Amino acid sequence: MARIVYITGGCRSGKSAFAQKQAEKHSGSLLYVATAEVRDAEMADRVDKHQIARGERWQCLEEPVVLSEKIPPAVGDCSAVLIDCLTLWLSNLLEKYGEDDAKILQEAESLIESLCHLDTTIYIVSNEVGSGIVPENYLARRFRDLAGLLNQTFAEAADEAWLVASGLPLKLK
Repeated sequence: MARIVYITGGCRSGKSAFAQKQAEKHSGSLLYVATAEVRDAEMADRVDKHQIARGERWQCLEEPVVLSEKIPPAVGDCSAVLIDCLTLWLSNLLEKYGEDDAKILQEAESLIESLCHLDTTIYIVSNEVGSGIVPENYLARRFRDLAGLLNQTFAEAADEAWLVASGLPLKLK
């Protein structure tokens, strides 16, 4: 049975670094699940820096959409999995499913279900996007609302939840 640890915070809050440090406390190999797609040079540079920071213990699964199908067979004997991040995954789902919010939320439920059957610790990173002003355009408001729903769903399913602000982790549950 999996142990799910949900970690949220604002952009550049230190949540990914915190998640990585927690995962690296486990012995053996580790799996990093990258939901970002490299679409420009700046993103390629970010990915390169993250890969160097992770080191050789980490295997990497690059999957922008179909996490519930791709993660279970990739876990193998990894002692921990780090999924980074749900909000980038949500962007990819919005691109794939358009206005079909029900399909997006179904993908989230499918992912949680598939993770619960794994025999490892899973760290899930997501951005907390609802603390600012209400966006002026429909797509941004929709993204914010869906991100909030996804965050609530994953936080509820998690065994442990953390908020990271200014590099400082605060245990929520």
